[in-house]
Amino acid sequence: MISEILLLNGKNQYSSSDTIEINVQFSIEGGIRDAFNEANWTKAYNNNDVAFKLKYRVMLTLGSFRKKEIGKTIDTYRKAAIFWTRNPKLVNPNQDKRIWVQVSKNFEPFIRLSEEEVRQELFDFNEKFTVKASDLGSGRHKIGVEVSASWQKHDYTEPDSIKNNSKEIEIMIA
Repeated sequence: MISEILLLNGKNQYSSSDTIEINVQFSIEGGIRDAFNEANWTKAYNNNDVAFKLKYRVMLTLGSFRKKEIGKTIDTYRKAAIFWTRNPKLVNPNQDKRIWVQVSKNFEPFIRLSEEEVRQELFDFNEKFTVKASDLGSGRHKIGVEVSASWQKHDYTEPDSIKNNSKEIEIMIA
């Protein structure tokens, strides 16, 4: 499931010449997050299932009933590559760990040392939207977000897709 979606903006009132910045924060929780662990990485690596792709979409919407898309919709993915290494820089002093995960976010690779840090890189999101106030026009506006995500079958999970909507925030443009 997609956790509660938070919409964070700097203020509630803007002039028509302002730029509105909205941060959207959410997490993917549940079975897929729990199944993405070291034991399953090792099993998947041994079965040559070495890539996990999480496709997601974040769309900023305007209006309560007839929703209109505003800003640029984020339609992209995160990828986790499972690999084997003896690299001494990646040695965890508590374990003789050989299977690692590299998470790519916006084509930038990250390697973390613990299961939870890898899960945070892959399943926690903070996306930023920028909208010109003049594009919305003057008056009160209700802004919400629609989020969806999907993934394919792997050794540790079945294919699935999830979707959630945020509570709306209200802004005033003078």
